[in-house]
Amino acid sequence: MNQPRVFLVDDHELIRSGIRTELSGSVEIVGEADQVDAAIEMILERSPDVVLLDVHMPNGGGLAVLKAVTQTPCPVRFLALSVSDAAEDVIAIIRAGARGYVTKNILGPDLTDAIYRIAAGDVVFSPRLAGFVLDAFASTGESAPLMELVDVELDQLTPRERQVLRLIARGYTYKDIATELSISSKTVESHVSSVLRKLQLSNRHQLTNWASERHLS
Repeated sequence: MNQPRVFLVDDHELIRSGIRTELSGSVEIVGEADQVDAAIEMILERSPDVVLLDVHMPNGGGLAVLKAVTQTPCPVRFLALSVSDAAEDVIAIIRAGARGYVTKNILGPDLTDAIYRIAAGDVVFSPRLAGFVLDAFASTGESAPLMELVDVELDQLTPRERQVLRLIARGYTYKDIATELSISSKTVESHVSSVLRKLQLSNRHQLTNWASERHLS
């Protein structure tokens, strides 16, 4: 897919600078804002694919931005990026319409992968965050169509492990995968072993079936 058009909302210049550096060359940064009102105005004006949204900001924070923009026809998707992993913060932002939530200790490649997945229509959480959000909606009996798209098992894999998994689902040999990703066959084997362990599967045949069920090929 084309590079996603991304807008940054965070009231700390140092954080925005770091994000710009990490995402440089991988996405198109179309703007940024450090205040709620400015963020709303510029997002509606520039219509990005994905907004990276700080949760805790003055004057209502990221929640105020999200609620204002989602009341318009603007088709933007929101990915919350916060220092907080508190259940109440995550649940509030998801109820308001965000399609994912990651914490600010996320690695650059993982953040890039998360943005691409959000832009493609997926939802993104760390396994722990997804788990307690699912539990929260289940305990209240609320309907949450978005949460039905959360795949906790898939979210525990690294971006590289997901790449390897997709190629396995397409029938690539370890040697073919190594060539495709410019890594050694031994590294491919290591990734496959890690994926099998995380998904609690026993062999490549089971792994291929698991990937096919999720249409990862």
